[in-house]
Formats: sequence, C-alpha cells, structure tokens
Amino acid sequence: MRNTSQRREQILQLLVKQGGVQVAELAALTGVSAVTIRTDLAQLEAQGLATRNHGGATLVRTPPQEQSVQQRDHLNAALKDAIGARAAQLVQPGDNILIDSGTTTATLARHLLDLRDVSVMTNGLNIAWELANAPGVDLMLTGGRLRKQSLSFQGAQAEASLNAYSFDTLFLGVDGCDLQFGLTTHDEGEASLNRRMVERSRRVVVLSDASKFGRVSLHRIGLLEQVDTVITDAGISPEYRDGLARLGIELILA
Repeated sequence: MRNTSQRREQILQLLVKQGGVQVAELAALTGVSAVTIRTDLAQLEAQGLATRNHGGATLVRTPPQEQSVQQRDHLNAALKDAIGARAAQLVQPGDNILIDSGTTTATLARHLLDLRDVSVMTNGLNIAWELANAPGVDLMLTGGRLRKQSLSFQGAQAEASLNAYSFDTLFLGVDGCDLQFGLTTHDEGEASLNRRMVERSRRVVVLSDASKFGRVSLHRIGLLEQVDTVITDAGISPEYRDGLARLGIELILA
C-alpha cells in the first residue's frame, strides 16, 4: 500500500510539473506495468485531479497555492477556535503530546494554557510562543531549520529529535484530506516530518476545518487508515462523514 501511495504521489507531482504524463513514460520511471499505471491514473481521475486520454493523462485540478501563516490565521477563525477547544478536552494531566505546526493546531495550544502536568513537543514556532508562559506545560521544540512560510521547523534535525520519545497523542494539521489520496500538505519537508510524527505517536488526531476535505495538496503525509480521530466542524459533507465511518475513524464535530 505504501509503494502504491508513494507512486501516485510521484505521478501527481509530475502532473503538476509537466501538465501531462504518458503511461509508457511512467511505467519506465516507476518500474511497474502499464496496467498498474492505468489504474493509478484512473484513481487520480476519480479524485478529479486528472483526465485520462489516449496513452496518458492531463492535469485537471491543480493543488491549491499555499498561504502564509499570517494570511491563514484569520481564515475560518471561529471554526478553528472551536476545533482547538474541543481537541483540548482530549488532553489529560500527565499526557505527553505532540502538536504539529499550523493555524488550527495553534488554537489548541491557546486552550492548554490552564492545564497542569502536560508535556508538549512541537515543530511550530507560533505554537511554542503560545505555550511559552503556560506554567503547567513542559514545552519542547523539535529544532531544525525554520520554514518561514509556515513558521515550522523541519529537516533531519527535527526528525531525529523525535527518536527518543513516544507520545500519547499527535495533534496533526493538514492542508488536504481526501478519502482516496489521504492526508497532504504543501511542503515535502513538512510531509516527511509529519510521517515521522505519526510513527512516534500512539494516537493520531487530525484537526481540520471542513474546507480541507476533498482537497489534495502536493505532498502526501499518509493514508486515512493511520488516523484515529478527526475533529472538524459541522460543514463536513455527508460523503466524508460516511467515508470516515467506513474507515473506523472517530469523527468529532466542534
């Protein structure tokens, strides 16, 4: 399954870069059969990302452009705050939690200020700032290279910093959530770090307002099967409510 998802991510990246792909070219590049490539392209077409044609496919739906933290901070602010408040109810004294960078996850941090005996590691500079004066929070940063667009630390140092820890819960922010393609983000380095975060956590909770569902960004974090709980708002479509239920994922509406 991982090889399939990685291959389809690679195909999507080529589609975005070139505007079109050929079955023969992709088969040679990935080392799989033309039949397998046609199945991959059919899946991307089903997601509305590509249109198949004779011998290949062309790009239809370009992944959305990334906005900076400052630009995103005020988008759906009330919904994000409600999601963060609901997520905070899952945190108990004595918990060791991992909070991903992002504007929705930052609202979670604001609702942790009065908790006691909670250990938090984060790769988000804005999240660390929110928790810097929280007396009951033992705060750790992953370190690494700061990506200013998202105020997130990433890279080999950030990934290596997770190796010595095991977390009760990861609160993960995403740029896209698709039933077939999974969880995605705009940046390759952030996707790599997010995958490592998932590996080091016993429970994965995705925080996302409903606008992210059905959206696919360029870099895959993982499949929805790796998620335990999704916290979102009442705007989520019936298709996604049913899809998450089929996957056995707990859905919490803030």
